[in-house]
Amino acid sequence: MTETSNPVELVGREPDERLLSQDLDNLPVAVGRPEIAPPSRARRRIVGTGATLTGVSLVLGVLLVLIGVIDGVASGIGLAAVLAFVVGLVLIATHWGWVHVAEITATSIEGRANADVLARQRQWLAGIEPYTRIEVSTAVEDDGSITINSVRHRPIPTGEHSFTFAREVEHREVHSPDEPAASVTERAEQLRREGAVVTERERERYEIAAQAYESALMGRADEEQRRLARRAASEALSGQINTNLREPPLVE
Repeated sequence: MTETSNPVELVGREPDERLLSQDLDNLPVAVGRPEIAPPSRARRRIVGTGATLTGVSLVLGVLLVLIGVIDGVASGIGLAAVLAFVVGLVLIATHWGWVHVAEITATSIEGRANADVLARQRQWLAGIEPYTRIEVSTAVEDDGSITINSVRHRPIPTGEHSFTFAREVEHREVHSPDEPAASVTERAEQLRREGAVVTERERERYEIAAQAYESALMGRADEEQRRLARRAASEALSGQINTNLREPPLVE
C-alpha cells in the first residue's frame, strides 16, 4: 500500500523555508514556483575579496611561522621569534574566517536589496497547504519510447512546527514508439484522472482536519491546546472516513 500522510500530524504547521531552496524540486508543479531574487552584483566582488584574503592570510601565516622557527634556531628563542610564530599560527588557524565573513556580508547586502522579493517569497510559501498531490508527466526517451511517470508529492513534518515535501515516483511505465499515439494519450489521461481523484481526496481530508483543529485551538498556542486541537482534528477526520465507508462517494 502506498504510504500517505496523516493530516492530523500536519495541521498547525508552516511550510519550511527549505522549500525555497534545497527542497524546491520536491514541490508539486501545481503550486507554482517562487519569485526569484535577482543576483547581487556586489556578491561576486565581496566573495572574491574574501577568497583573496583567505589566501593571503594562509601564505602570510606560513611565512611568519617559518620566520619564527628560523629566527629561533639562529638567534635563540626571543620575543620576536615567539611573536612571529604565534601570529603565524593564528593566521593559519583563522584564514577560513574570511570566507565566512564575506558570505555573511554578501547575504546581508542581498537581503536588504531584495527585501521586497523575499517578503513575497514568504507570502507565497505560506499559501502552500500540506496535503498529498499526485502529478502525471511524460518524457520521450532516446529510442523514441514514451515514459509516463506518476509522482507523489507527500508532505512530511520537519522540526516542531513546519513541513516540507518528499517526492516519490509512484508509478512508471514505458510505451514503445510503435504503440499508437491515441493509446498512449488515453493511458496518460487515465493516470491523470486517477491522480486527480487521490489529490482531491487528500485535500478534503486535510481541510476537515484543519478546520476542526482551528476551531478547537481558538487562538491559543500552548502545547496542551495543540494536543486537544489535534485530537479534535482526528475525531473529525475519523467521522468523515466512517461516513464514506457507509456511503462511498462517487469517483471516476
